[in-house]
This record gives sequence, structure tokens and C-alpha cells, in this order.
Amino acid sequence: MKLNSANIFRGDRGIWIIILFLFLYSVISVYSASAQLAFRSSSGSTSFFLFKQILYLLIAVSAIIIIHNIPYKYFSRISVYLWYLSLGLLVFTLLWGMNVNDARRWIQLPGGITFQTSDFAKLTLLMYLSRNLSIKEAELKTFKGVLNKIFIPILITCGLIFPEDLSTAVLLFGISMLLVIYSRLNIKYIAIMLAITMGVGLVMFLTIKAYPEQGRFKTWNNRFESFLDPNGKENIQEVHSKIAIATGGLFGKGPGKSSQRNILPHPYSDYIFAVIVEELGLLFGAIPLISLYLFLFLRSKKIVKKVKRKFGAYLTAGLSSLIVLQALSNMAVATNIFPVTGQPLPFVSYGGTSIFFTGLALGIILSVSRSVQEPSEEKPHNLEHKNIKNNE
Repeated sequence: MKLNSANIFRGDRGIWIIILFLFLYSVISVYSASAQLAFRSSSGSTSFFLFKQILYLLIAVSAIIIIHNIPYKYFSRISVYLWYLSLGLLVFTLLWGMNVNDARRWIQLPGGITFQTSDFAKLTLLMYLSRNLSIKEAELKTFKGVLNKIFIPILITCGLIFPEDLSTAVLLFGISMLLVIYSRLNIKYIAIMLAITMGVGLVMFLTIKAYPEQGRFKTWNNRFESFLDPNGKENIQEVHSKIAIATGGLFGKGPGKSSQRNILPHPYSDYIFAVIVEELGLLFGAIPLISLYLFLFLRSKKIVKKVKRKFGAYLTAGLSSLIVLQALSNMAVATNIFPVTGQPLPFVSYGGTSIFFTGLALGIILSVSRSVQEPSEEKPHNLEHKNIKNNE
């Protein structure tokens, strides 16, 4: 087979265009946000973080190309093992993970590579839920089945993430419940699940308030109190993020001319959206970037409507929601709509783990879209297992 762009970049062309523009936004904004920091910390080189980011992006794009050429039905079979692996990694992280900024979210792999296990857990949980929702329909007609196959996996995964990363646990729980609602599970079971969750959430809230100085509780309390009290003292992130966005205006100050990047903590990751708006403005920064994520959601919605197997529909719905809602969460923090969460801007913020797993998610979505465009990918190979394969 002759190699060309049509053979290498298969699947939904709209999503490939989104990936291209996110790649460009990432390279430009990370370089601008990190140049002075790189100059101070890397013997005069302003490109230290830029080169690392380009490497991360190229690895992610390579992963997308590989993953999207794998028929997505195989992700159903492997999702169980990957989910169990992610649980083991989360436990390992809680016990022996790297302590960075008073939180254990990372483990160190051979070669000095750091790895944020919650990013892996987000992906594997949604894959696992998609599998159970598609091929365990008979079991999900009882509350016991819903509890064992859906609710307990959600609670275990989010519960292991929660102690060190509240925002990720809440985001993942919310997306998982949206996927469950989308699957049209018995509304009575969903209501029971939500009632139990509210009860657990209330107990946790009261515990945090009762022991505000324990572990991560102090950080969470400070963030919420700072956000909810309009007369309280704002933290440095809130102040300078709002200044960056306000001074960006319609057209921005121009690439590389941000003043707040030198003051904002993590301007190339958590607050990269503020730097983008300050330099490129609403017209060239905020609106196009928001549109890219919304366009991804619309393209994914189109794939969901066309794909024949339920597993492909759930997979696309869950992973696209994860990317889009995480992006909106990052933007909401930068504009002071949400309290500080620490969520990166998918495929734009600096960081290897986030970019790589966002790439895997995009690759899986493209794999599903490829099956829609190439109907032969959807044909069951074994008529004896036709029914289960149609669900997968």
C-alpha cells in the first residue's frame, strides 16, 4: 500500500484539523509563557521548555496515528486489564508517589520519567464503563448489577484519586455519571447512585470542615474560601489571571508580550489560557480556542450518531466529554468562574503525561470515526458472536 496522508491520517478530518491547531497553539503559547523562565533556569536558553513540549506533542501525535489504526473493538477487551492496572498504580502513588507541592500525584519511572497516574485512570475508567454499559445490559437491569459493574468502579477509582487530587476526582465522577445518564440506564438506579454520592459527599465536606488543617484539607479550604468570599483576600493566581485577560482585550498585546507570565505561577500549564488571551486577545486567542474544543464535541457527537456498536458510541461520548469539560474547567479557573483546580488545558498546556493521554483519547475517538467511514471495520468476523460484537 502506497503511504500518503490519506492512509496515515485516517478517520474524521475535522478532528485532525483540531489536533493541528491545538498543536500550533501549544507550541506558540508554551514558548511565550516559558521563555524567560527557561532563560533563568537553563543557562541562557529560552527554548528549553519549547523543545520538550514539541517532543511531547510529537510523541502524542505518533500515539494518535498508531492508536487510530487499531479497530476500536479491541479496546473493549483490554479495558478490564488496563483499569485494574490503573487501580494498582493509584494505590502505589498514594503510598510511595512523589510528593510535589504537598500532593502525591506522580510516580517516577526508570530513566527519570515522571508519570501522573490519574491521567491513566481517567482514560481506563471511561473505557471500562463503556464496555460494561455495552455488553453487560442484562446485568444492568438489576440494582446489584449496576452497583457492581458501574457505581463501585466509579467510586473506587475516584476515591483513590480524591485524597491527592480533588478536582480530578470530581471531574471524572461527573463525566462518568454523564456517560451513565447518556446510556439511558434505569432512572431509578441513577437516582439511588446520586443520592448515595450526595451522602458520601456531605460526610466528606463535614470532615474537611471539621479538620481544616489535615493534609490537603487546608489547601482545599483556602481555595474555596478565597473563591466564595468576595471581600476576602484574593490569591496571586486569581489577581494576575484576571489582569492578563482584562488587558488582552480584543486583539491582545501580541505574541511574546505578556507581562503576567512573569508573575503567574505555572503560566505555561495551569494558567496558559490567561497568557493566550493576554497575547492574542479574544478574537485570535479565546474565541478560536474555545471553538476548537466545541468543534471537537460536535464532531464527536456526529460520530456517536453514526457508529453502529454501542461500545463505540459510549467510548466516543465519554472521551470527548473528558477532553472538552477539562478544557472548559481550565478556562473557567483562568476567568475566575471556578476555584483553582490545577486542571491543564488538553493538548495545549505544558506537560508530557497530560498530552500523551489526551493523544490516546483522541486516537481512540479517531479509531471509532474510521470505522464509521470504513463500514467493513464494523462487520462482525464471527456470526456466532454477532450480537455481542454489535454491542462492543
